[in-house]
Amino acid sequence: MSLALTNTLAWVVVAAFALSALLATRDDEHPARVAAAAAWTVFAVFWALLIDHFLFTQNSFIEGVLSALAVPLSLYAAYLVLTDRPTLVRLSRAIAVMGIIYLPFQTIPALTEAAITITAESTYALITLVGYNPQFITDPYPSAVVFIHDGHTITTNILLACSGIGSIAIVSGLIAATTAPIRRRLTGIALVVPLIYALNVIRVSFIAIAFGNQWFQWTRPLITLLYAPLQSDPRVSYLFADKILAQSLSVVALVLITLALLRILPELAALLDDALYVATKTDYNLEDHFTR
Repeated sequence: MSLALTNTLAWVVVAAFALSALLATRDDEHPARVAAAAAWTVFAVFWALLIDHFLFTQNSFIEGVLSALAVPLSLYAAYLVLTDRPTLVRLSRAIAVMGIIYLPFQTIPALTEAAITITAESTYALITLVGYNPQFITDPYPSAVVFIHDGHTITTNILLACSGIGSIAIVSGLIAATTAPIRRRLTGIALVVPLIYALNVIRVSFIAIAFGNQWFQWTRPLITLLYAPLQSDPRVSYLFADKILAQSLSVVALVLITLALLRILPELAALLDDALYVATKTDYNLEDHFTR
C-alpha cells in the first residue's frame, strides 16, 4: 500500500466532506446527504487501505483495529445519512476541518519538518529537565534522541505523529463544526491545542526514556505473542511503551478532553450524539446531561 495513494485519497475525502458541508447550507438537504454518503463511502476505502500499514508497518494493533472498525462504521454512516440519520451531515463539516488542519502537515514537507523539529526540541528539553542526558541528533533528518544502554545505541526517531497534530485536528474539527458562538469555539481551541501538544511531548519523552533504558523488557512474553519476529529485539520496550501503553492512554486522554470540553461547549454534544449513534445504534442526549 502506497502512502502517496492514501494521501491523495485523503484529499478526495476532505473535498467530498467539504462539498457536503457547503451543500448543507441550501434549503434542499438531499444533495448534501448524497454528497455526505459518497464521502463516507470513500472514507471507508481510505481506512481499509490503511489497515495493513498500521498493523504491519507501524506495528500498532490499536491503530490497526481502529482502522478496521472504521470501515464498516463509515459504510453504516453512509447508509444512515441517506435514510434514518440526515443529521450526520453535521459531521461532514467536522471531518472536512480535521483534514484541512492535518493534511498540510502530512503532505507539505516544510510543515512536516517544522512540526517534527519543534516537537523534537521540546521532547529533548523535557528529557534533560527530568535528569537524563541522551544525545540529540538533527542530522540526518528526522530528529532523534539517542541513549546508550549497556553499550548499545538506542535511537528514538521523532516523527510527525509525535507532534499530536492528529489529535489536535480531531478535536479542533469537532469544535469548529459546532453551532457555538465563534468566541467560545476559539476559546475551546485555544485551551485544547496547547494541552494536547504538551501531553504528546510528555508521551514521546516517556517512550524515549523507557526505550532508551529498556524499562519494559520484562513484557517480552506479551510482545512475543503480538510480535513474534521481534521477541529477542531490544525494541520490546519500545513496542510496549508506545504501541500498547502510550497509545492506550492517548485514547483515554482524548476522550477525557472531549468530555471536559462539553462543559464549555455543550453544542459539541450534538456531534458526539451522532457519532455514538453510528457506533452503538443508540440515541444519547449528552447535551441534556452536561447542561443540567
